[in-house]
Amino acid sequence: MNTAEPAALVEQRGHVLVITLNRPYAMNAVNAAVSAIVGQALVRAEEDPELRVVVLTGAGTRAFSAGADLKAVSRGEQIGDVRHPEWGFAGYVRHPISKPTIAAVNGYALAGGMELMLASDLAVAAESATFGLPEVSRGLLAAAGGVFRLPRQIPYKIAMELIFTGEAIDARRALSLGLVNRVVPDGTVLDAAMELAEKICHNAPLAVQASKRVATGQTGGAVPAESEAWLRNREETTLIKASQDFKEGTSAFVEKRRPQWRAR
Repeated sequence: MNTAEPAALVEQRGHVLVITLNRPYAMNAVNAAVSAIVGQALVRAEEDPELRVVVLTGAGTRAFSAGADLKAVSRGEQIGDVRHPEWGFAGYVRHPISKPTIAAVNGYALAGGMELMLASDLAVAAESATFGLPEVSRGLLAAAGGVFRLPRQIPYKIAMELIFTGEAIDARRALSLGLVNRVVPDGTVLDAAMELAEKICHNAPLAVQASKRVATGQTGGAVPAESEAWLRNREETTLIKASQDFKEGTSAFVEKRRPQWRAR
């Protein structure tokens, strides 16, 4: 385990900016350092006319991302970029850019990890990838956009089952639901994402970017149609975080035991 390495890596490959969550020893869980690096990488991608696509992936084979670093949360640490809270979880989920984004999902994409995929325009998954929003099993809600983005991207009743039960689905199921664009053999997911990115890069960049802004309702670096959802999301999250169940859920996770819910 080498915690001295950067929490995320940023590499330009031609017209593509590849961002790699680089905490494999922690299943690429998101902390403040990850959020700062990813957020700044998106700024770079948006401002540099030579960059046309962003690919987000995770280091190692075990996980794309297991979501928030709950150990850091249990210590009372901030996991977002304190300089730019408006960017949201991982500096990514509330940070719309006009350049297309592709999630290259290897291994587990759970909780915030799945929300990173939901916030991306396209997704490629390895055969062993697993997707889920297990927040309710930890006294939380999927507050990084999952509770309103998932029902918009797959059939409502399937989405609500995943949200209410916290159960996960495999890559093939995700493909059948239209949640991902491709499922590819393990070890090839980044190559497949780059191939898709290159197809996009062959097209006129300004036309692609304008198409994304219209399709997503993006204007002035924001998506106004999502404002009300984010407001409700924040209100409900504030209530949840003040509950005894929230404290019990995070404690039980860290202590590796079943939580004792009290609905208070």
